[in-house]
Amino acid sequence: MSASRRLSALAVAAACLVPVSANAMDEYLRASSHGPTLLGLCGGAGAAASSAACTEMDLDALTARIEKALQVALAKAPATIRPLLKRDQAWFNEIMLNAAESMTQPDDDFREAFVATLRRRATTLEGVAQGFGRPGVAGRWVNAFGSVTVTPADGGYRLAIDTSAVYGTGSDRRRECKAMAEVRPGPGGWLTGVVLPDDAKPAKAEGGGIKMRRQGETLRVIGGQQWLDEERPSCEYMWQVTASYFADGRPDAVAAADKADASFVAPTFDCTRPITASDEEICADPDLAENDRKLNRAWKALLPRLDEATRRALTEDQRNWVGSQTNQYPQFLHPAWEKTTSYMHFTSDARDKLDRLQRERIALLDGFDDKRSGLAGIWLGYNAILKVTATKDGGLKAEGWKWDQGDWKAGCDYEMTGKIVNGAFRSGSGRKNPDKNPDTLERDHASLIVNRLDDVFARKRDGSDEADEPKCKRNYTNSSTARLFPARPSPDIDNLGGSIR
Repeated sequence: MSASRRLSALAVAAACLVPVSANAMDEYLRASSHGPTLLGLCGGAGAAASSAACTEMDLDALTARIEKALQVALAKAPATIRPLLKRDQAWFNEIMLNAAESMTQPDDDFREAFVATLRRRATTLEGVAQGFGRPGVAGRWVNAFGSVTVTPADGGYRLAIDTSAVYGTGSDRRRECKAMAEVRPGPGGWLTGVVLPDDAKPAKAEGGGIKMRRQGETLRVIGGQQWLDEERPSCEYMWQVTASYFADGRPDAVAAADKADASFVAPTFDCTRPITASDEEICADPDLAENDRKLNRAWKALLPRLDEATRRALTEDQRNWVGSQTNQYPQFLHPAWEKTTSYMHFTSDARDKLDRLQRERIALLDGFDDKRSGLAGIWLGYNAILKVTATKDGGLKAEGWKWDQGDWKAGCDYEMTGKIVNGAFRSGSGRKNPDKNPDTLERDHASLIVNRLDDVFARKRDGSDEADEPKCKRNYTNSSTARLFPARPSPDIDNLGGSIR
């Protein structure tokens, strides 16, 4: 299913949604596999490397060798794997373009390492071209960040992780991890286990979790997000262990044949033509692909039982949620709030945030409590969450927040108490002007509208003493108005504390 058709299927199971045009999409949201694969270091205005460096290090020849090896590998790759290999090359190119900025400094060691990285990439891709068709999981698997070597051991496997991404000179532009892990068969077809203690700090036994399984002709590895400086001097960051790895077919990388399910878990759309960066990640990961299928099933099961007003409101919310999913992975892959490191690839955190977003939505759709009466309970929408509970004095307390995705400064915290008066909740407690734009909660069929009037007040708000007190303290021009839907309690609906998303 194409991306535009998937938007419709998720939102209304018919062609009533206007598909998102790829031409209207911000560049950072697009699938990395859509861009050029050639690493352009030399030539033209704004070239990453100087003409002197290009000539001295013969960079054109090196990048041409990389491109040739990539095209050979792409020709041999299955159609569902080609976009993932192109994405891997795009990430490698981003690393090297950032690193090239440091070549203006008189650092011969860095220049030698830069050239060595290019040569190693060409050799790596030549090995990838030979690796397609490998059975099982044993052997060496490679990508833009490094390698994972898998060896059978004691009813499971031992992993030797060796990743290194150098974005320039200085320790703040390096992400490296050398670690060992052990995994055994676990649920859902995954091999699960822990990262072993670092040899340099053997007393530090606590380790992060790790899991892996085949996703077609790739090995999918999911590592932790921990900063492990004290416990693991050899692996300060596991942020880039999470990725798709490709079989290295060179003779020294092939192990004795083993067996593993190498099927490709497909989502509801066509992984040969992913449109967005989030699409690519869903195709890369069996869990995310299965989440996508669960979302589709839950939506189709829920929609027919809703009344017309709720169906329309939830359809609009679903349309907005699909947009949130499109934003989720790229926003956390290169987080804008990490001002000094936003050019680095935070693959572990980005994958985790996308997984949590999907599971939260599945929990809402599967547990949609359309028979709920009153206001008490969990209420959730694409951009807000609220928990309403009864108080001992017969009133209600409501806590939660509304967010602007990816912008922690734009959130609104909900904290209100009050009583039901004439069938409606109204609260002004703790506000300097309780009669001007009070907090309100009101039912509209199965949905809940929070602070219906604040949209109007926010447009007029100027910060003067005569204006109403802003409900969104971080930015007084933001509105706290939201339409939410009834969700049953779930461990996947847990983001009540206002953490960035």
